[in-house]
Amino acid sequence: MEVDTAASSLQASAKHPLPELEIYCYLLVLIFLIDQKKYNEAKACSSASIAQLKNVNRRTVDVLAARLNFYYSLSYELTTADLAEVRDNLLALHRIATLRHDELGQETLLNLLLRNYHRYNLYDQAEKLRSKAPRFEEHSNQQFCRYLFYLGKIRTIQLEYTDAKEALLQAARKAPVAALGFRVQCNKWAIIVRLLLGEIPERTIFMQKGMEKALRPYFELTNAVRIGDLELFKSVAEKFSSTFSSDQTHNLIFRLGHNVLRTGLRNICISYSRISLADVAEKLSGWMLSKETGDIYSTNEPQIAFNSRIAFCLNMHNEAVRALRFPPNSHKEKESAEKRRERQQQEQELAKHIAEEDDDEF
Repeated sequence: MEVDTAASSLQASAKHPLPELEIYCYLLVLIFLIDQKKYNEAKACSSASIAQLKNVNRRTVDVLAARLNFYYSLSYELTTADLAEVRDNLLALHRIATLRHDELGQETLLNLLLRNYHRYNLYDQAEKLRSKAPRFEEHSNQQFCRYLFYLGKIRTIQLEYTDAKEALLQAARKAPVAALGFRVQCNKWAIIVRLLLGEIPERTIFMQKGMEKALRPYFELTNAVRIGDLELFKSVAEKFSSTFSSDQTHNLIFRLGHNVLRTGLRNICISYSRISLADVAEKLSGWMLSKETGDIYSTNEPQIAFNSRIAFCLNMHNEAVRALRFPPNSHKEKESAEKRRERQQQEQELAKHIAEEDDDEF
């Protein structure tokens, strides 16, 4: 009997494993499929794991669930399928994580939704979600860096360049050293934002270890903006158009055209200001005559201005006299006084009538 009881309990535990163990196995299989570039199988596995995850409400699963949500979105992003398919599911998962007070899951899913919206340039919807989502102390430095990066992109599109610069630079500083690709993306957007602010980034930014090749297009773009050469700016924008499109910064490049023109005009003004009048006269082989300044008091202009001011004052005086002669709403005030007397008379009659009734009762 004891052997049968032990065997039955073993079979029951085998049929119903721990939820943590099951979710962990899903996560291992999903990572393996993605490493093997079997994206369709990974997509199916991630969908099955998310369906199972919705039925588990245990705090010990929160960390595994956050990782599983990340690879769920990644598996759809790596396939040719439309990434917008998972948006509704991610919103539902974020709502479930909020109800379960899963703060790490909320951080992860918020960043995944922001990435999803940015993929299709839905920056207004991303800002609405970000502003209404609950905020709390960050539990993961990586997720906080991603949040700052997406916030910087939103602020850039909204023309709030100062806030965007602060968020992007903070994301680049807080990012781990091993996250080279992420830091490169942060620096690319930060360079564009600083150029839009009228600043010129330091050369050391483009010479960071491992970033020289990736930041080369932005270095040439910065050089064109710095010298104010519009033709060079157009050639650089056309030469690296594919790079700017993949980085989603091509629209910001068009905004920089006004900065290039402004810089060029400023350089021209500085150049002309350094030319003395003597050099101009020598170049023209002659001299320049300025128009003689005349005495304005020898003309009729002061008299005309004085007469117009006197006429204005006289008109104002006449209007004030007419306003005193006929006070506004005088008939209305008379009517209101008569109504007031009638009302007081009615009140007195009513009080007298009430007093007479009281006397009759006694």
